[in-house]
Amino acid sequence: MANTTHTATFAAGCFWGVESTFRKVQGVVSTAVGYTGGRTADPTYEAVCTGRTGHAEAVEIIYDPEQVSYAELLQIFWQCHDPTTLNRQGPDVGTQYRSAIFYHNGEQETEARAAKEQLTQAGRFRRPIVTEITAASPFYRAEEYHQQYFEKRGVLAHCALW
Repeated sequence: MANTTHTATFAAGCFWGVESTFRKVQGVVSTAVGYTGGRTADPTYEAVCTGRTGHAEAVEIIYDPEQVSYAELLQIFWQCHDPTTLNRQGPDVGTQYRSAIFYHNGEQETEARAAKEQLTQAGRFRRPIVTEITAASPFYRAEEYHQQYFEKRGVLAHCALW
């Protein structure tokens, strides 16, 4: 029987570190950085950086659910950024750096909302979680020089693990 892959899409600030973090997860088949959640078709990096496209820098993850669950990917997502800062991650400011989960089906939506609520109830963060949870929209792959950016440059990822 052939393995079936699933897709997960997350935005957690600058996509370089987020992609590098997820590429190291066993069961992740492939990743791509790009733009999603906005209103401009085929945006460029320069356009997204203006904040006027509505897109977030995001990572599309293709994974094997027999090796890694969506719940495990969500756990990594919550750990690799600060989900309490609105439209900001570290020095990066703007809607393109927002925290967002773009779900691909009802099951993912349910899991994402439950995980957010569980973290809220647990008091894991000092401030309210502002992560947007919304249906996946078209994902536009970023320019090739952004793909696996840190790996191409021999830089260790600096995605915060809280």
